[in-house]
Amino acid sequence: MNPKEVLKYCQDNSIQIVDFKFNDLPGLWQHFSIPVSELDEDIWKEGIGFDGSSIRGFQAINESDMLLMPDAGTAILDPMLEVPTLSIICDIYDPTSGKPYTRDPRFIARKAEAYLKTTGIADTSYWGPEMEFFIFDNVQFEQNEHTAFYNVDSVEGSWNTARAENIDSDGNPHNLGYKPRYKEGYFPVPPHDSLQDLRSRIILKMMETGIPIEVHHHEVATAGQCEIDMRFSTMVKMGDQMQWYKYIVKNMCRKDGKVATFMPKPLFKDNGSGMHVHQSLWKDGVNQFFDKDGYALLSQTATYYIGGLLKHADALMAICAPTTNSYKRLVPGYEAPVNLVYSARNRSASVRIPMYNANPKSKRLEFRCPDNTANGYLCLAAMMMAGLDGIQNRVDPGKPHDMNLYELPKTEAKKIRTVPSSLDAALDALEKDHDFLLQGGVFTKDVIEVWLDYKRTQEVDAIRLRPHPWEFHLYFDI
Repeated sequence: MNPKEVLKYCQDNSIQIVDFKFNDLPGLWQHFSIPVSELDEDIWKEGIGFDGSSIRGFQAINESDMLLMPDAGTAILDPMLEVPTLSIICDIYDPTSGKPYTRDPRFIARKAEAYLKTTGIADTSYWGPEMEFFIFDNVQFEQNEHTAFYNVDSVEGSWNTARAENIDSDGNPHNLGYKPRYKEGYFPVPPHDSLQDLRSRIILKMMETGIPIEVHHHEVATAGQCEIDMRFSTMVKMGDQMQWYKYIVKNMCRKDGKVATFMPKPLFKDNGSGMHVHQSLWKDGVNQFFDKDGYALLSQTATYYIGGLLKHADALMAICAPTTNSYKRLVPGYEAPVNLVYSARNRSASVRIPMYNANPKSKRLEFRCPDNTANGYLCLAAMMMAGLDGIQNRVDPGKPHDMNLYELPKTEAKKIRTVPSSLDAALDALEKDHDFLLQGGVFTKDVIEVWLDYKRTQEVDAIRLRPHPWEFHLYFDI
């Protein structure tokens, strides 16, 4: 829709509220709403002011005034709200310069798409993130000066097989069983999968917003781990859809009396939730990653792209797996892609080339290290910039590793480079290696500096300063 069509849509569909959404730097959707009577043609030209100093990663208090410019093409009837509400995604502008705001994640993705065209390598990139999450029945947590704990629970939790879940008419407790065992949630039918109907309702809501859905299923872990896969799309559009995805999942679960989390590792000793990202480059409607004579049907362009991903992987992790919790997932033994090599079909490699069919249009590669704590716009943009750097500098990724990397002898395993073991290490890598992100002005110095400062002070230091409950087990009696 264009602005005039938005106004007509509001009239024709009895819209009462218009909601403006935008992204903070870490990746959480922010919003505010106006009555539809306040929506006029001036908004599209002049924007709407807001306080940028109250948004994570944005402005200092002495330069807080910022502008939201609504993107009429994103206007969608919000499927989650009772009051008829039109949701519009906004771009962020600096009112002083009148230019797009450098720290607006959506703007960074826009610049990445524009930069791709200038390289001559391709004119379009396609993205298909596999987003995983947990659906719990309860979550409780607290941290203060003298207490620290968390507790999550699920009717599916394998630990609940002995719990008295119901009391019958005679006062006897009973349990209905059917709890997916640890690492065995992929993917039996109901009643083991108790979330089938809820996921179906979730994808129907997603489809109401125009998101094409390919598949949904239970994932490997016990206690309600799920996956819903969207059909591939271009970068900015996929970034928008990833925001809608999280919004709908969280709100649909809440309506059902449950709670969803995209934390990578909420459970100890079971699989974490990742975001395997399928990606390809196209030019004039032709997939630049396909070659019928190449390894796994990959072109030389695709091989160099992989070289860029692997070369810059340590720095990429600071953006693609950007939380301290991310590195509790990225450990050997839980199908986690810690090994920085590539392979056809091999899920123990960080870059996998799917081999489901030989159709040139389907040829793509899958980078398996990211997770859903990433800001979608920044994550997709950063991966593409690394891949383009690999193509431009002809970075050789080495030989593919088609064996099960988890079963290699220790002497062989030590030769394989792995992802950083902590957010702190990833941030150090990004500080040293970010020139590839600055190409074409896609990322800017201030974005990198603010990202490093925010992550170190608000997350790394915050965790480092707090005693951990397991430290009491280890050290209290020493």
